[in-house]
Amino acid sequence: MVRTEPALTTRPALLNPAFDDLGVRLGPDGGTLRVWSASADAMQLLIFDDVDLDWATETIALSPIGGGVFEATTPLLRPGARYAIRVGGPHGTGHTFNPQSLLVEPYSRGLVSGSFGDWRSVVVDGSFDWGTSTKPRVPMDRTVIYEGHVKGLTKRHPFIPPALHGTYAGLAHPAMIEHLLSLGVTSVELLPVHAFATEPRLLQLGLTNYWGYNSLNFFTPHAPYATAANRAEGPEAVLREFKGMVKLLHEAGLEVILDVVHNHTAEEGLGGPRTSLRGIDNRSYYRQTAEGAYIDETGCGNAVNTSTDAAARLVLDSVRYWADEVQVDGFRFDLAVTLGRDERHSFTPDHPLLTALREDAAASGTKLIAEPWDVGMGGWQTGNFGDGWLEWNDRYRDRVRNFWLSDIDYARRADTAPVGIGGFATRLAGSSNTFSEERGPLASVNFVTAHDGFTLRDLVSYDVKHNLGNGEQNRDGADTNRSFNHGAEGPTDDDRVLATRRTAMRNLMGTLLLSAGVPMITAGDEMGRTQRGNNNAYCHDSALTWLSWEMAPWQRDLFAHTQRLLQLRRDNPALRPQRFARLGEQIPSASVMEWFDEHGQTMSSDRWNDPAHRTLQYLATSTPEIEAPNRVLLVIHGTEHPTDIVLPDLEDAVFVELWSSVDETPSDAHPIFAPGDVVPLPGASMRLFRVD
Repeated sequence: MVRTEPALTTRPALLNPAFDDLGVRLGPDGGTLRVWSASADAMQLLIFDDVDLDWATETIALSPIGGGVFEATTPLLRPGARYAIRVGGPHGTGHTFNPQSLLVEPYSRGLVSGSFGDWRSVVVDGSFDWGTSTKPRVPMDRTVIYEGHVKGLTKRHPFIPPALHGTYAGLAHPAMIEHLLSLGVTSVELLPVHAFATEPRLLQLGLTNYWGYNSLNFFTPHAPYATAANRAEGPEAVLREFKGMVKLLHEAGLEVILDVVHNHTAEEGLGGPRTSLRGIDNRSYYRQTAEGAYIDETGCGNAVNTSTDAAARLVLDSVRYWADEVQVDGFRFDLAVTLGRDERHSFTPDHPLLTALREDAAASGTKLIAEPWDVGMGGWQTGNFGDGWLEWNDRYRDRVRNFWLSDIDYARRADTAPVGIGGFATRLAGSSNTFSEERGPLASVNFVTAHDGFTLRDLVSYDVKHNLGNGEQNRDGADTNRSFNHGAEGPTDDDRVLATRRTAMRNLMGTLLLSAGVPMITAGDEMGRTQRGNNNAYCHDSALTWLSWEMAPWQRDLFAHTQRLLQLRRDNPALRPQRFARLGEQIPSASVMEWFDEHGQTMSSDRWNDPAHRTLQYLATSTPEIEAPNRVLLVIHGTEHPTDIVLPDLEDAVFVELWSSVDETPSDAHPIFAPGDVVPLPGASMRLFRVD
């Protein structure tokens, strides 16, 4: 029987009902499997023995029902059933059908590995008792993202039971939750947790894909992050552990954001592993030239072709699933520009998939974060993703690193910095030159470090990368890091160098947490974690990448500074405006900004770009709609030469010092100053005052 499709009106093509209910749906007669392929001419479902995954106990033909969909219903598709599909189709340009290949069904909720390194899909019921748990829905202006790795966060934690080390359950352990809450972050962003595989090249080198940017499937949680007991029980238990983690984090008020890799898959380039999409419909799922060569805009061998409705719908359905059934709070889309490329392979911000992600009811209220670049032509798109999207702000990262590190390195050799403070001030105030007035400062996810690159400690300790352990003769990883070792490469006993590095870390962390926008802290930076100069540690599942919870006194001090800064951010709405201010207007939830030089005088136009003048006083006055009015003064001194500042002449003002990057340990004293008072700044540093 051929299913007739309702007439489409204004619905985007990717929402065509033909794509509804793909995968396995359980019902009173067992399970119904629906698989889409535009070009296949035959499809089979194979059911495997529960123990011997190489023994196919039943083969069932799927019938074409229209719209490119093949379907079969059988009582054998019960919870726990292991299955695969085989797909036949024509030969020719762009096609890679092989009816003997055992393929992962794209909408699988569970996976298990066979004895030959291949995979079987698993039927999962997915029922779970959420109780009274709900999504925290942290307002954007109060959001502080903490980017970490499920395994790395807890593998060495001394207060988490060994059986939970490196697991979803370990992340939800009270000891880990206490750390996150005491630090003051609101949202945990996890490196990829979709089921992934290690590339054959890395296996030959005795390495592993630790980060996980090599997806096998977009719906299945990565089983090795579950406890041994739940892995032994099977995919249903793995999913239950993941949901249990989300539930406990939500009950603590913490959001869960997933770093998702929909832009490419583990099938790599042509000739790579054939696990799923390549065997189902290579021409529809992967970007290719007219001659069938892959267009690799990701640097990983293939690019998912979201200009086709089926591929775009696969991504949308994955996000819907995690947002709705798994209750995830947000997504950071790896190489998101690839997802927004059209049939001409050009990026467009109104791409149907990007629009659908923003407008879809199931994903409503989730935080959508774009990594706004890929490696294809026109691949750098920071600022261009449109309403509803947040973006990683690499311009912010680079400017802040330059100001506190490479500019100061330059000044040591040239006796003056290469640029003034103007560009830095723009980033501090929300990057209005990158994000439109309609989107405002909260479109910017500010970061100084991320999983990819130096840690905060390494950023101030190394001039160059040290990646020999990656097996590529130090060729991999970024060469331009805008880092500064402050006089010694790597570990040193020089007290002066170490003290300067500590101040530099406090300046970088202070800038991040006091800037307008949404801050993102890389896990471990609050404790001064090192990767010994490796700026591309994606292939190391070891103590190099696992967080160490043993802290020297200076590391405890850095943690205390981070706590203090996050508390100050919460307490002072002037530091977290939701909109850009406009001169002469009262804009609700903006911060009116005034800029003064070291003499307390209004900044003159020539001073903004004068390398000889890198001292700034930044007065922010909130215009809140809910909170009480608030004013803060942030003082930045961007050279190593000591100077004095004169506090601006604000009528009837009192300046209460809240924080200083000069202090090794955050001070509990809050000295009070008056307009015109002189405050010393002993070299590159920051000070924050509340203005009463």
